Formats: sequence, structure tokens, C-alpha cells
Amino acid sequence: MKTSILVQNLKCGGCAHTITTKLSEIENISDININVEESKVSFKYTNEADAFAVKDKLKTLGYPSIDDNNNIVSKAKSFVSCATGKLST
Repeated sequence: MKTSILVQNLKCGGCAHTITTKLSEIENISDININVEESKVSFKYTNEADAFAVKDKLKTLGYPSIDDNNNIVSKAKSFVSCATGKLST
């Protein structure tokens, strides 16, 4: 199955690189596509638990979905994730 999650704090290719790298580590997740302009993370998954794992991982990285709270901690985490992604490319 395929789905998309609209996220907060997605700013650039560094963010996209970090998200792609970390989500690819989750079992049963494939075809990850990040659209920075739309703040959209799309992917294929095997079962619903895998999709929830992606949502949780995004929140942990500082990219909560649009229906989650975007507090200062999330913003700080996304800044670090972004910087890490820029350095890794």
C-alpha cells in the first residue's frame, strides 16, 4: 500500500536526505519520496503498524505530521536533522 504524510519543519534537501535515510531503516518501508515544496513524505508499506512506525520516526526526527503538536523541541530536532542531512550529502 502507498500513503503520504504531510509534515511540519521540512525545509530543504538536507531534511529530505535525513528523512529518506532514517525511514529506509524501517522494515517493510519502500519507495520513499520527499516533496519539500509540499512538505509531503510518501512511501509504500506492508501493514498499518509500519505506517505508524514511519509517523513516529518522523516525529522523533523533528518532523511531526500536521495534526501533531509542533513544539520548540520538534523544531530544534528538525534543525539538527537538517544539518546532519546537509553534511551527509
